[in-house]
Amino acid sequence: MNEADARPLLAYNNEAFLRKADARPLRILSEYLEPLSHFRAEGITDTIVFFGSARIQEDGLMARYYEDARQLASLVTIWSEAFSNHAKRFVICSGGGPGIMEAANRGAMEAGGKTIGLNIGLPFEQFPNPWISPELNFEFHYFFMRKFWFAYLAKALVVFPGGFGTMDELFEILTLVQTQKLKKKIAIVLYGSEYWKEIINFPAFLKHGMISEADLALFHFADTPAEAMAILKEKLHQAGHTHAAEAPEIAGTAGPSDAIDGTGLA
Repeated sequence: MNEADARPLLAYNNEAFLRKADARPLRILSEYLEPLSHFRAEGITDTIVFFGSARIQEDGLMARYYEDARQLASLVTIWSEAFSNHAKRFVICSGGGPGIMEAANRGAMEAGGKTIGLNIGLPFEQFPNPWISPELNFEFHYFFMRKFWFAYLAKALVVFPGGFGTMDELFEILTLVQTQKLKKKIAIVLYGSEYWKEIINFPAFLKHGMISEADLALFHFADTPAEAMAILKEKLHQAGHTHAAEAPEIAGTAGPSDAIDGTGLA
């Protein structure tokens, strides 16, 4: 055995250690720092997040929602070019999987834009779709770190019909907005009013005193890509997100407070 063979592994090269419970804080931190590094390198300032079911297929029973998500993502991407300077604005971001997520990434890429996928390892359904920009394709282990990145850069949220996961994502963002835990205004569009009004009786929350009347104004319904696009433009403009000052250059040495803080969580 030579002297080099006798040396122990450096801690950051020791995979056995990195997989242990003792190293969990390092794994969590890595799911913050790796995406941050990529977003800096790509000049990503903010995003428009699309949520919706992984089960909605291009040729399935609810196929119109797939096509509408694809069209809307294209419209947003083309519109966002007007704000591109040194930074990329209003980049389409999805959960990275199939269904509505795929449709959103696909529409953005077909329009010539960058597109983000925040994928997570699940026992079924969730595999990265082929329409994500390779340099912006992320795989998460921790749900809460994935949710952090959804919320941190988002200036708007478009929620298509979905199941438990979509409900979880929607109500988490609604709660952050309601409790003012976001340092920004965020536009929330529920796409498919017939679906949403059947699935969730929002007025009943108010009737039973569980929310205030103002909380019903935290989101808006849309039924066509053009209608959703009009709402996004109006709300983003009202919030000041379309001003030139909202598109700072992101230097390679910028920290979160220099580049993207103030767009995210309080």
